[in-house]
Amino acid sequence: MRILIIGAGDVGFQLGKRLTQANHDITVIETDPERVKRAREQLDALVVEGTGSSLQTLQAAQVHRVDVIAAVTDNDETNLIACRLAKRLGVASTIARVRNPEYTAEDFIFSPEELGVDHIIHPEREAADAIIRLVRQSSASYALEFEGGKIQLLGLHVEAGSSLLYTPLTELGHKHNHPPLRIVAVNRNHETIIPKGSDRLFPGDQVFVVCNPDYAATFKSLAGRVDKPMANAMIMGGGLVGRFVAAGLEHESNIKLIECNRQRSEQLADRLSRTLVLHGDGTDMDLLQSEDLDRMDAFVAVTGDDEKNIIATLLARHARVPRTITLVNRVNYLPIMPKIGLDAVVSKQLLTVNAVQHFIQHQQVAAVASLPGIEAQLIEYIAKDGCKITRKRLKDIRFPQNAIVGAILHDDHMVVPNGSTQIRAGDRTVIFALPQAVDELDCLFGR
Repeated sequence: MRILIIGAGDVGFQLGKRLTQANHDITVIETDPERVKRAREQLDALVVEGTGSSLQTLQAAQVHRVDVIAAVTDNDETNLIACRLAKRLGVASTIARVRNPEYTAEDFIFSPEELGVDHIIHPEREAADAIIRLVRQSSASYALEFEGGKIQLLGLHVEAGSSLLYTPLTELGHKHNHPPLRIVAVNRNHETIIPKGSDRLFPGDQVFVVCNPDYAATFKSLAGRVDKPMANAMIMGGGLVGRFVAAGLEHESNIKLIECNRQRSEQLADRLSRTLVLHGDGTDMDLLQSEDLDRMDAFVAVTGDDEKNIIATLLARHARVPRTITLVNRVNYLPIMPKIGLDAVVSKQLLTVNAVQHFIQHQQVAAVASLPGIEAQLIEYIAKDGCKITRKRLKDIRFPQNAIVGAILHDDHMVVPNGSTQIRAGDRTVIFALPQAVDELDCLFGR
């Protein structure tokens, strides 16, 4: 597929990197010379220097040959103009990263179709939804739902003393009467492992489990983790993410929100009827102590400054707040987060890349997700009629070594497959895979 990416910042660069690994034909447009240089040196893509809102630049990038345009710069207007121009020039599918909620409001003067956009991605809304899930799943370091909650992905650390430790995974299945779950990945010493039946779990392992939501609490307990009620939560940062998180939680928890900008804090106080909005610096330990940080059940740092978010979260951990969640904007920070004790991390950039990739692959893929600090991807495939994966039982298929089937949704019912399982056309199949296995999986699930 021929794809044009507008913008080579963190989102555009990561998107280009992932799509070139999937053997798409990529062109990138970028205005900043340093980003242009980085993209030319590190991406297998044609890179054009210029702005995506310029007709001349789009033509230089041969936009008439493109199947999809993904406009993901930090400027909403540039993204929208690029998409509208591309539509006029015959591009079939357009995707725009849009931060301003006014453009996506139901009563906005222009519809997405009139703007020339087939799919709008709101990074702050995506991030806020992910944070709210993590607050509610307080013992997990990652939480994601598929198919309206019928299948759940959980990431959590296995505690010392857990009954899951040191036993081969196949024996664990027998021991617990084959529960409705599958361990699909293990993060150990910053290495991603796609586990086999003979593998064992060790203290400190971060495990990723695809399971029936009804069994999630039982598995957390076995891992030595228990969800605790989030009665009191503190949010640092009153931007769009902080505002969305507070609005989503203020009817179920007592929320304190700290914002350093006085005007914005006053506006938030008017908007958020059940949230206590405080004007101040969220890294000021005196302020945090005076507002009972040590009595909080959760602390969420979501300013636009990664360093402040990290420092504030470390202060909250020092105060023994049981649940901390950190927004990190720089993708290259993600691998070091577990090393400094921050495992519940949300990245707007990765969420945006996931959403764009999902839309690009939407005919074959129902969902795709990359996890902070984890090399593997979680992909939900829809089996096509007549595709290779439907022709034989799983044990008779040459399945990629670096991939594992986590669950199948068949006739609206979740199935944990074994070697005798045969996937049928229309089944939704959740797979965890390292990047090198994705091409083989695409062939298995395609026509």
